[in-house]
Amino acid sequence: QVQLVESGGGLVQPGGSLSLSCAASGSILSINVIGWFRQAPGKERELAAASSSAGSTNYADSVKGRFTISRDNPKNTATLQMSSLKPEDTGVYYCNAIGRTLVGATFRSWGQGIQVTVSS
Repeated sequence: QVQLVESGGGLVQPGGSLSLSCAASGSILSINVIGWFRQAPGKERELAAASSSAGSTNYADSVKGRFTISRDNPKNTATLQMSSLKPEDTGVYYCNAIGRTLVGATFRSWGQGIQVTVSS
C-alpha cells in the first residue's frame, strides 16, 4: 500500500501564489512519475503538472510559466509551486504517483485531494 497526503491548499486572491505538497509513504521502492491533477467544478480531472524520475517535467498549457513542480526523491515528496493564480485555477488538486513497491509490484496511487480557491 502506498499512501499520498496533500497539504497546502486554501483560498488565495487572483495574482497570488500558493504551494501544494505531496508526501508519499508505504512500501515504496521507487516513484517513476509524480504529479498533480486538478478538477474544476463540473469539469473532468486534468493533468496540471508531472515530474519523472529521469528529470523531465510536463505541464498543461494553461499553467506553463506559472506552475513549477519539484520533487525530493529520497523523501518521496513533491511540491507544486503556483504563482500568478487565476480564478480558473480553482478546483480540487490531486497528487498522483506511479512507481514500484518493495516487492516489485507496480502501484498507482491518488491522494485524497485538496481544495484550491482563487477568488477576490
